[in-house]
Order: sequence, then C-alpha cells, then structure tokens
Amino acid sequence: MVDLGAILLATISFVQSNDDGTCFLAGNHCRQRKNNYSKHQPPFEASSLLFDLQPCPRLHSHLLPHQLVNKSTCQGFCFNILCIGETGIGKSTLMDTLFNTNFENFESSHFEPKVKLRAQTYDLQESNVRLKLTIVNTVGFGDQMNKQESYQHVVDYIDTQFESYLQEELKIKRSLHNYHDSRIHACLYFIAPSGHSLKSLDLVTMKKLDSKVNIIPVIAKADTISKSELHKFKIKIMSELVSNGVQIYQFPTDDETVSKINTAMNGILPFAVVGSSEEVKIGNKMVKARQYPWGVVQVENENHCDFVKLREMLICVNMEDLREQTHTRHYELYRRCKLEEMGFTDTNPESKPVSLQETYEAKRHEFLGDLQRREEEMRQMFVQRVKEKETELKEAERELQGKFEQLKRLHSEEKSKLDEKRRSLEDEINTFSKKKTAAELLQGQPFNTNANLKKDKDRKK
Repeated sequence: MVDLGAILLATISFVQSNDDGTCFLAGNHCRQRKNNYSKHQPPFEASSLLFDLQPCPRLHSHLLPHQLVNKSTCQGFCFNILCIGETGIGKSTLMDTLFNTNFENFESSHFEPKVKLRAQTYDLQESNVRLKLTIVNTVGFGDQMNKQESYQHVVDYIDTQFESYLQEELKIKRSLHNYHDSRIHACLYFIAPSGHSLKSLDLVTMKKLDSKVNIIPVIAKADTISKSELHKFKIKIMSELVSNGVQIYQFPTDDETVSKINTAMNGILPFAVVGSSEEVKIGNKMVKARQYPWGVVQVENENHCDFVKLREMLICVNMEDLREQTHTRHYELYRRCKLEEMGFTDTNPESKPVSLQETYEAKRHEFLGDLQRREEEMRQMFVQRVKEKETELKEAERELQGKFEQLKRLHSEEKSKLDEKRRSLEDEINTFSKKKTAAELLQGQPFNTNANLKKDKDRKK
C-alpha cells in the first residue's frame, strides 16, 4: 500500500532550527536579531506596523507545524475518486492495483438501460494515517444505443455532492469537521486504446465535466498497442482536447519543491496505464504484472507503462492539491452560481462592495415589495373574476327568466286550448245526450201504437 504517512510528512513544511538560532516555518524564516533601535527612534510607527517575532524559549512557535501534523493525523483524510469509462475497460482493476488492495468489485453488464453510479467507501490506514477513500464507478457508461445523455447522470451526481456540502455550510449549526466530504476530488477518465482518436462521447463528457471536477485522462490497457502508436495516440488526444477547449487537470508548478517533476509529468499526459491483480515471478521477486504468451508486462516498470507516474502524481505528490482545487475552484464556482441564483452578490450595480446583511435587507425589501405587488394583482384578479362571474350569473339569470316566461306563456296557451277543448267536449256531450233522449222517445211511440191496434182487433172479434 502507498505510504500515506510519508506523503503527509512530505506535503507539510516542517520547522527546522539551526545552531545559530535561525528557524524556518513553511518557507518563511525569521532570525534572531539584536534590538538595533536607538534611544531617539520609536520602536514602531502607527502607520506601518511590522512585528518581527523573536524566537524565545517561552514562544515555541517551531512546534506549530507539529501541532498541525498531529491534528491532521487524528482527524484523518478523505479522498474521492470518480472512474469514468466503458464497461470492461479496467477501472476496478486499476483501483485495486493503485491502492494495492482487493476492493469489493461487482461484475457489470453491457445491457444497462441507463448509466448508474456506484459509490463505495473504504477506511484505509497505514503508518497511523487514516484515509477514507471513496471510489465512484460508472456502470453502463457508453453501453446505450442513445448516448446523448450518458454524461448527464455523472453531472447530476457531482452537483448533488456539491449541493450537500453547500447545505451543510448554510446550516445555522454546522459540523463540517464531522461531515463526510463526498465531493469528487479526482476524475480518472479511461480512454479506450483505439490508437486513432477520442470518441465523441469522450469529448462531450469531458467538456461537461471540466468545470466541475479535476479530470486526469488515462489510456486504459495500454499494453494492447505498440509504443510508437501509443506516442502518436497521446499527441492526438491532447491535440483534440485543446482544439475542443477541454480543460484537464494540470499538475501545479508554482511550488518549487515539486515544480520540476510536475512540469515533466504534464508533458506525459495522458498516462498510459496497465492494471493487474496477479503477481508474476521476475527473477527472485514477485511483481504485479500481466502474463502473455509473448512476454510479461510489469505494472510498476516505467519502461512498460505509466502506472508508477500516475500513482506518484495522484497520491504521493498532488493529492492535497487535488483536494484544494476541488474546494477553491470547482466548489466555489458551484457555490457562487447558486448564491447568484438566489440573488446574493458581492457588489451592487455600481460595482461597490455590499455586505451580506445589505444584500439580505435588499432581497427582503424586494421580496416584500414583490409580495405586496402579487397580493394586489391577486386581489384585482379576484375582483375581476368576481365581476365576471356576477355578469355571467346575471346573464344566466336573464336567460332563465326568459325561458321561464316563455314556458309560462306556452303553459297558459296550452291551458287555454285545453279549456276550450273541454268546453267543446262538454257541449258535444250535452248535444249527444239530448239527441239520445229524443231518439229514445221516438223509438217508444211506434211501439205503443202497435199495441193499441192489436187491442182494437181483439175487441172486434
């Protein structure tokens, strides 16, 4: 495993004390000097106040870096790596090789419907230095037929981690010292060893991510192409990245202690790496390597691949700079954009600085004014709608009243017709009754006459 204790000691400047009383602290030195102030010269001026701390047995300022080391060692460190690449390109194998540990890996399918991100956190410890390592792996990246939004899931994940940290910062009662920082510190982008050029998906994805994360491109499975092809492929990749405006992570050169090696490593990007979890016996020792019928590729042999260079740059030399760049550059950009969306700025329209309290009061006044305006608009809208509804109801009432009058008139006409028909029917009934009575009378008279004639005939006999 990488010696994390040595890394920590190498990244912090220690105090060195010489026999002559000279002490050095973080590159700045202060020397014991005699008090050369004259009797007539004041010890300091109010307009330009400069203190030269004089080392003394009771000050013990040379112990400050040791306190920082002890505090950092007790707290531990966290480092989060995002691995982006096609399925089966060797992301998990490289992580195992990089940290000399067999992490828990899951087999991924080539038939994932969408890109997923799987985060796994491990607690590593070496030389009393604790490292909380989080490895985020992209599952199914580039396996879909439609690759237009393959990068969106990655962007959303990175923004989610930024948002979580921002919400923790904005809390009234913060506990950032206990907060698990899940922001991505380094993005290893695995490039397929095609030997030709970058894929469109690679360019689009890196372009979308370069302002959110530190991108370190690596050529995976570099043992599948020859050295001459690999050299041309590296030049082609860097040319395409520059022409498309993709900003990858550049190892810092402002620190004199690492400027030389970082400058050299910047010229080697992208790193051509080979990963392996197998050990092969070379001579009298076992080394990480890949066994082929034609020979052995040693992972830690710099003549075979750039794995050692990647490990040195990523872990041994620039891990703290990656963490710092994540916080001061990428997170600050996200935070600034979010606060600007909320209306918070550092300057007013006249380019004069404003405090947070002034911005808050201005936003509060603006919000209250906007609230009153909206309330007035809603009130007027409500009154207008009430008037419109009243007009509609009155119109409906008039229509109903007209229909009622019309129905009433029709009812009256129908009633008159029925009354007339009833009277006509009664007249007909009376007429019929009279005719019936007359008919009955007429039928009764002939019967009586015949009876009388019969009686007369009987008498004559």
